[in-house]
Amino acid sequence: MKILRTRAASVSRQGLCTALLVASLTTAAVGASPASGAFGGDPSPGPDNPQRKPHGVPNLTLPDLVPRPGASGKPGSPAGRGDTPDGSTGIPVTALAAYKNAEKLAAERYPSCHIPWQLVAGIGKVESEHAASYGLRSDGTTERQILGPRLTGGQFAEIKDTDGGRWDGDAQYDRAVGPTQFIPSTWESYGVDGNGDGKADPNNIFDAAAGTARYLCAGNKDLRDPADLDRAILSYNNSREYVNAVLAWMRTYQSGQVGTTPDTGTGTGTSPRPTPPWNSPKPTPSLPWNGGNGGNNGGTGSAKPGTPSKPSKPSTPSTPDKPTPDKPKPDNPSKPDNPDKPKPPAVSRLDRVGDEQLTATAGETFAEQPAVRALTADGKAAPAGTRVTFEIVGLRTEARFEDGTRTATVTVDKDGKAVAPKLTAGRLAGDFTVRATVDGKGGAKITTDFAGTVKAAPAPRATLLERDGKGDLTAAPKSSFKEQVKLKATDKDKGKAAAGAMVTVTVLESDKRTPATTGPYFLDGGDTPQRRVTLVKTDENGYVTLPKLFTDEHAGTYILHLTTTDGAFLDLELTVAAPATQSPAPATPSATASATPSATPSATPAKK
Repeated sequence: MKILRTRAASVSRQGLCTALLVASLTTAAVGASPASGAFGGDPSPGPDNPQRKPHGVPNLTLPDLVPRPGASGKPGSPAGRGDTPDGSTGIPVTALAAYKNAEKLAAERYPSCHIPWQLVAGIGKVESEHAASYGLRSDGTTERQILGPRLTGGQFAEIKDTDGGRWDGDAQYDRAVGPTQFIPSTWESYGVDGNGDGKADPNNIFDAAAGTARYLCAGNKDLRDPADLDRAILSYNNSREYVNAVLAWMRTYQSGQVGTTPDTGTGTGTSPRPTPPWNSPKPTPSLPWNGGNGGNNGGTGSAKPGTPSKPSKPSTPSTPDKPTPDKPKPDNPSKPDNPDKPKPPAVSRLDRVGDEQLTATAGETFAEQPAVRALTADGKAAPAGTRVTFEIVGLRTEARFEDGTRTATVTVDKDGKAVAPKLTAGRLAGDFTVRATVDGKGGAKITTDFAGTVKAAPAPRATLLERDGKGDLTAAPKSSFKEQVKLKATDKDKGKAAAGAMVTVTVLESDKRTPATTGPYFLDGGDTPQRRVTLVKTDENGYVTLPKLFTDEHAGTYILHLTTTDGAFLDLELTVAAPATQSPAPATPSATASATPSATPSATPAKK
């Protein structure tokens, strides 16, 4: 969404009156009791909660961290309105009162949550620009209802009606409603009467802010814990960019480093937001008789119309009619229109399409392909030709795209959607990340992540595990074992080879039977020693050959402990020892040789 900026000016008397009105209302609201019940015990929003699904186009513009100069005021608003910006934060005074009220109510109802009002303000900023462009009144209501798009699927989630149109006026599909953009069904579970008027209304910013605090605190979270804070914001909108934007605004409000000009333009909501009628005079500065004084000329306006007459002198440029023969020259100036070619709007966000969690079993192909939608600041599809790169991140994973690579670049379709190639799981169980990246404005990298998990394949009942081979397993320090250990797994119940048995290998200290930190080790796709290799699979004949074993400088006896997922195990002894030093052999043979000839001949004739 584009952000329109208003010009800073001194606080008007009307603004002061508004502030006093809000202060009196805040006193009443803060003392109001929220909806009954101890909210600390609310269940945490589950992964299927519709609130976390795409339900609008939030404003992900990050704060302009310009040190706040002095205590300059903000433009005033008509008395009775609540959109007068606060002088220190730029937040409309009514919205600021609602956020602080939400913090107070939360401290009373779920003190272990420790939610700061600045977090609620971050949500309000990103979701609706604090309702500033909707005619925010000092009682918390707005002149125009704040509604997101119909959630019919496609760019946003598909959510069929859950409230009979009570809050969003739509009996077929849901819309996000109010200053903090609640899905109706979520509001039914987490709504709060924040201003003590006897009803919980998501369209009132006092109620909406209190409901937001309740929702973020659900599940007994402690928002001083970064992990809980991250989970809380993700549950509001499952987007890493969304989390980053909310946290940036929260920290900016906490630091007090907010520029003097607040963002009170079209907001972020989910549909274009018209400039409020009381702001319409502000475009008049563009008129010549205002001379850029913002309409503060009063009766002096007649003086400046004269100066516009000077612009009429450009009539003399009628002489430029002479260049008309040189039409090529005027054509050249028109060529500056060529810069319109590199004018395609820049990508400002990258949204996941579908689940962020990718899961498959070892050896299989993932059913779901990672997909994202690249959008511009106004929520439209990224221009044709936009390229999105998908990368598999994680050292200990064999997950790959279907062509065997870790990286794939895809061009978006007409809807701004890019779908990665199919993913194969590989044989190792574990977690990894698929990261999607696109170039934004000025070459900035915009990313979003998918969490991938490879689960161990169900193993057959391998009740017997044995080594295929004989002989001691011995190696010198700083070398390697000549023999790679080969195993055979047998399914005792079926009396045949156990194909696909998953084997875990661990190097143990021989005396303590604890995982070794020195001694023999594997190299698993890198230079870092690994003394535990997880889930190696036997072939169709029940055999598996372990990776090559190396040794460091430590000598001693170790145990190679092998287990299967159903409990079968086998221990093999590993010896790391320097080769035995041989005594000076040259002297011994000479002595032996001199003794042997004398004895041998005498013995031989005796037999004869």
